[in-house]
Amino acid sequence: MARTKTRRSRIRKIAALATASTAAAAVLSVPGVAQAAPFLNVSYPFTGTSHIAGPDDDLALGPGTLSARLDVATGEATASVNLPPASGSFELIGFLPVSTTVTFTEVGQSTAFVDPRGGATEAKAKMNIKLSNVKIAGIPALVGNNCQTETPVDLTLNSGPDWGVLTGGTFTGTYTIPKFENCLLSTWLINLVIPGANNTITLNLSTPTVTPG
Repeated sequence: MARTKTRRSRIRKIAALATASTAAAAVLSVPGVAQAAPFLNVSYPFTGTSHIAGPDDDLALGPGTLSARLDVATGEATASVNLPPASGSFELIGFLPVSTTVTFTEVGQSTAFVDPRGGATEAKAKMNIKLSNVKIAGIPALVGNNCQTETPVDLTLNSGPDWGVLTGGTFTGTYTIPKFENCLLSTWLINLVIPGANNTITLNLSTPTVTPG
């Protein structure tokens, strides 16, 4: 009997979540349907890659988490990004190996907009990029504890054709890396190689955890 009650409780929870998800999908895809739609809390696990144009190097990102609170009526969302430090490496002057730890720190709150006509999503975020544990040919370089971009990086990411608010998918974008400051004796070297335009980023968001909010 206890197992039957537990099973029924699980079924009710799954049904409630499915109902909320279905309602959200319908509201987002049909203009003008929602008058007082609920909020949804969505949390996406993700991995990704960023190509840094200056040193011509790919930086693996994640696994991380993007958590958002979506207003189903307007398609607007606020979000926060949790991204662990990444390991980067490149060659200086074509042969001198350089390695570093790259930390992305969110500045303020990220935002997103889901187009109710089809679900396409644009997300915007500001990130400081911090470098630490820099080594040149295996020898530690002096960068201090506050080596980061002079100003935050502006990121605009757009969803791909595989994207669904309740299923996840791909986001891509292009961004510019500002110059770095407070890197002690290594500032000139870092600014010679890393800053610049035409850096790309791809994020692969998995199926989210969804709760009514």
